[in-house]
Amino acid sequence: MTATTPATARPPLAVPPLRTLHIATWGCQMNAYDSLRMADILRPLGYREVPTDDADMVIFNTCHIRERAAEKLFSALGRLRAVKDARNGRMMIAVAGCVAQAEGAEILRRAPYVDLVVGSQAYHKLPELIAAVEAKHAAVIDTDFPADQKFDFLPEAQSSQGPIANLAIQEGCDKFCTFCVVPYTRGAEASRPVSAIIAEAKRLIEGGAREIALLGQNVNAWHGEGLDGTIWPLARLLETLAELPDLARLRYTTSHPRDMSDDLIEAHRTNAKLMPFLHLPVQSGSDAILTAMNRRHSADHFRRIIEKLRNARPDIAFSSDFIIGFPGETDADFKATMKLVKEVEFALAYSFTYSRRPGTPAADARDQVDPALAHARLLELQETLRNQQHAFNRAQIGKRFDVLFTGPGRHQGQIAGRSPYLQPVVVEHANLAPGSIHAVTITAANPNSLMATLNQEQIAA
Repeated sequence: MTATTPATARPPLAVPPLRTLHIATWGCQMNAYDSLRMADILRPLGYREVPTDDADMVIFNTCHIRERAAEKLFSALGRLRAVKDARNGRMMIAVAGCVAQAEGAEILRRAPYVDLVVGSQAYHKLPELIAAVEAKHAAVIDTDFPADQKFDFLPEAQSSQGPIANLAIQEGCDKFCTFCVVPYTRGAEASRPVSAIIAEAKRLIEGGAREIALLGQNVNAWHGEGLDGTIWPLARLLETLAELPDLARLRYTTSHPRDMSDDLIEAHRTNAKLMPFLHLPVQSGSDAILTAMNRRHSADHFRRIIEKLRNARPDIAFSSDFIIGFPGETDADFKATMKLVKEVEFALAYSFTYSRRPGTPAADARDQVDPALAHARLLELQETLRNQQHAFNRAQIGKRFDVLFTGPGRHQGQIAGRSPYLQPVVVEHANLAPGSIHAVTITAANPNSLMATLNQEQIAA
């Protein structure tokens, strides 16, 4: 839907020749990537990024996964309204992303001082939408799902992300899990062609990237047009990207268990640049709950995938997502989840109580779990997951592996980086360049980070 609201008493949006911009980003890595691309789109128009209160234009790039996402937005909008009023309305406020896609009309109803609502599939049209707001002195909303991919219309990526960069290769989801809004806010699964992905990867590498994470709502469902005109699977794309000489590391996220094909599992054995860490959401260990979620895989199917991956890459570690208190979850269902967690042993995990999302099938389920019971179960699960994460970190003490350094640590004389398992690693050494990769020995483990020393051969070099 593209529309304008009536032009009611909106002052002109007088904009200086050099425009200023602030993008506030909430949510997943895909949202962070989208925010960078919005900045790329607006940079040729003279926009430069500044703090919120100094900006001529503020964009809230939103996430709709959690229950309070919309309320978080309206709270932030309320604070910004005072700034806009103090400037006699001479500020443009835009809402983008998944909340915009799902609740565009409601945003303008509750916050009529918002100038622009742009859905997750329409932000490539920002210049023309901004021009429409300025010309009509009226709010504009665009939450269409166009037939063509937005990636086909985006300019070349310009924003440097540093040594670790994200690259979106897939968007949308066709799985329709009963708790999830992604199919409604991001649309059907769409895959970018290999040529576009390689071109963007090369630009990221030229900008200093040594590690690239391939992004998608369901990234391992990617099947894009290959360089030979045939449809390639993700494993072949990873193999091709690994041939880029200045790229040291590859990752991909987020995956669905149903799309962990045998060739992709084998890539973890054969592709040396593919890091030994995989985020693979399971959501529950109960087959009854997995069925109610429409996950279309069983707990044992997930276990078999884990076993295959460990056979292919014995040093691989896993993270996952869990939803506790899904409608109908019994004590037995929860115990099944705890059983799976203890069997698999995760290096990292994200867990939440079930959150009703309007428009999803599970939101109308009659057998909602008592919030207090769901919270108690969540605390039990999180204690186990936290202990597993701490145990995994402690198990790294004494190990030697390469760390990609990204910048200064928290304290003077330190430099920080990322392990192959995505853990922050800190070394007392001020002279290492960001983007460099050095072998270290882990000396201590904190709950969320590791301490290390450079190996002697690295110091000598």
